[in-house]
Amino acid sequence: MATCDMCGNEYQNTFTLSRAGETMTFDSFECAIHMMAPKCGHCGCRILGHGVEAPEAVYCCSHCARQAGHEQASDRA
Repeated sequence: MATCDMCGNEYQNTFTLSRAGETMTFDSFECAIHMMAPKCGHCGCRILGHGVEAPEAVYCCSHCARQAGHEQASDRA
């Protein structure tokens, strides 16, 4: 059995995720999200989709990107 890096639970069905050369072990997607999903550069929520990218940060939505000074950010083409 392996141990979840987030919550410490020992579980027989853990899985691993790798990002930027770092591999971590999790017992659930919830734990993986808390540790590995990027945070919005404005409100701090975890970004589960594509988000809105800017040169220095990623945002959960165009509203947050605009609040951070990226006036042209838009959720639509």
